[in-house]
Amino acid sequence: MQQFYYDNKIVKKFIYATLLWGIVGFSVGLLLAFMFLFPNITDGISWLSFGRLRPLHTNAVIFAFVGNAIYAGVYYSLQRLLKTRMASDLLSNINFWGWQLIIVAAAITLPLGYTTSKEYAELEWPIDIAIAVVWVVFGVNMIWTILKRRQRHLYVAIWFYLATFVTVAVLHIFNSLELPVSGLKSYSVYAGVQDALVQWWYGHNAVAFFLTTPFLGLMYYFIPKAANRPVYSYRLSIIHFWSLIFIYIWAGPHHLLYSALPNWAQNLGVVFSIMLIAPSWGGMINGLLTLRGSWDKVRQDPVLKFMVVAITGYGMATFEGPMLSLKNVNAIAHFTDWIIAHVHVGALAWNGFMTFGMIYWLVPKLFKTKLYSRALANFHFWIGTLGIIIYTLPMYVAGFVQAFMWKQFNPDGTLTYANFLETVQEILPMYWLRAIGGSLYIIGAIVMVYVIVQTIRQGEKVTDDLAEAAPLTKVSKYRTKGETWHTWLERKPVKLTLYATIAILIGGVVQIVPTLMVESNIPYIEAVKPYSPLELEGRDIYISNGCVSCHSQMIRPFRSEVERYGEYSKAGEFVYDHPFLWGSKRTGPDLHRVGGKYNDSWHFNHMYDPQSTSPGSIMPAYQWIIKNKLDKSQTEKKMRAMITLGVPYTEEDVKNAQKSMNEQGMQIQQNLYEDPDFASNYDESKKYALANDIPFVEMKDREIVALIAYLQRLGVDIKVNDVKDKLSKK
Repeated sequence: MQQFYYDNKIVKKFIYATLLWGIVGFSVGLLLAFMFLFPNITDGISWLSFGRLRPLHTNAVIFAFVGNAIYAGVYYSLQRLLKTRMASDLLSNINFWGWQLIIVAAAITLPLGYTTSKEYAELEWPIDIAIAVVWVVFGVNMIWTILKRRQRHLYVAIWFYLATFVTVAVLHIFNSLELPVSGLKSYSVYAGVQDALVQWWYGHNAVAFFLTTPFLGLMYYFIPKAANRPVYSYRLSIIHFWSLIFIYIWAGPHHLLYSALPNWAQNLGVVFSIMLIAPSWGGMINGLLTLRGSWDKVRQDPVLKFMVVAITGYGMATFEGPMLSLKNVNAIAHFTDWIIAHVHVGALAWNGFMTFGMIYWLVPKLFKTKLYSRALANFHFWIGTLGIIIYTLPMYVAGFVQAFMWKQFNPDGTLTYANFLETVQEILPMYWLRAIGGSLYIIGAIVMVYVIVQTIRQGEKVTDDLAEAAPLTKVSKYRTKGETWHTWLERKPVKLTLYATIAILIGGVVQIVPTLMVESNIPYIEAVKPYSPLELEGRDIYISNGCVSCHSQMIRPFRSEVERYGEYSKAGEFVYDHPFLWGSKRTGPDLHRVGGKYNDSWHFNHMYDPQSTSPGSIMPAYQWIIKNKLDKSQTEKKMRAMITLGVPYTEEDVKNAQKSMNEQGMQIQQNLYEDPDFASNYDESKKYALANDIPFVEMKDREIVALIAYLQRLGVDIKVNDVKDKLSKK
């Protein structure tokens, strides 16, 4: 027998980080919930605006809270399952401190407007590189530890850990391929439809392989430990693992149904999404039936209560996901608050409650004491559960209300609710309930922090646990008599990892390669031209302020949407969009055909005071866009980057960029000054709230003019209605 010490200190560090970032992420989310009710609560502060805080919230919850919880659980369970200390304390600590620095970098850059706008992948290129490096450090340490193990067979939890490492690495690298323009600015190498497919191949599978597979590994370890019972079915775990990782990777296109994505890709996404029900529920059943005969213990033990609700939330979310991929259901749910409810069932119940249960179980073990207060832990459970219910149920109601109001017609064929704001006003009570539910959830999390702190205070200092195990003896590399194929594979970590990699690559290759390589998937439209230099700058302002969080740019081929917004969107219209900006939520109306719908003055006033142009709007003011001078120093560099990416700017276009921006800006400035609505509201002495210590900037040189130029360009390249009129006259 050999003696060794488990590294408990690294687990403790990740638990502390989980608790800290959890409170931060939940708090930002709660602030965002109240912004729907009080849109100007952070009025005038650019870095506290909704568009910039929303990606901070998602990144804080996913990568800071959940990410640190994954590391804590993996570092604890992996050592004990392999009967060895982590291979390198140095790599463990690089993993910890590197991940925290990445989170801090995100917390600084996202509120300042440095973002790629790609959902769950908003961080700019230097941080993306750092994520890849730290993730590889984690993977190397994990695989190195597996190779020096004292336990021959790899337990099911480790299969999920390995699949998580490989797949997240592939997803992150391919989705983050971007061309840097400056230290914190880049453009996606993909454009339009291709960018959308790669993004949601990543986006859906970030949910699958960062929020699901590692937590399934944690479930397979901590549920049996907490219940003191073996996993219900070893065979079911094998089927669960291989079918899940193979099928999941195909499902991304169900986020793009009825969009400009080719139909074959959409249909593939639907088929494999429906198939996902079987392995997902197989895992849920395996988890719940592990607790068979332990229900008396469940009623008393807060750890098991959290875990039971977590698995139930996983089952609900993984049933609802495939249902939402059905086209007739997706036609109702997409772009509505139904999706917000769906996402938060998974995040708050599955990820949140599994993390809470794991920490309540781990901390007493690490500090060699008992939980400070079971009563408070139970209080946390019940108030958290109530919070989830009060949060999600109103969002489901809001989603149905939105969908049916958007689609309702009068007997004469006109839209019943032609004004989008009518649908917003109708669901405000639901937003109040969401804020209340979120408040209850965060109260529970704060109670947990108190319980954990008190548990630590009454416990002993964390020490590395002494353990002993026999060294691993060599056996034949071939299958032995009576050994099943999978039992043999479980002692071959390199082969298991290789097979898992092949399983996840098949779906990605089949979907993405044809879309990137076959030109017929993206029909060319001659009338579609690249953005002018000023419009390109305006597009970057739109991105940096997070407008895509609330506004879509994808009109689906529905009668209601064509009637409300204009001709449905075509794949060829997005060929110069790096990145794509189709969006995933309509808190405000779609903007793909907004060009020319309103005059320049309307857009100016709308950004300065949205309620002045749209009474009852819950959009916050973006007055800094009007105050700020437009930075034109990088325009030529941005255009050259676009040329590298295939946008047909000429050398003459680049050379004349400043002149072009000045001319287009002058025209918009003239339009503003000549408009009676603008002139009546514009106080020459105040220059729209410019502070005295800010030098006067001519209107044509402000960010607002570039943004107006971009908005007025949207959807005007193709004149479908004009063509229809000509045909009807003929």
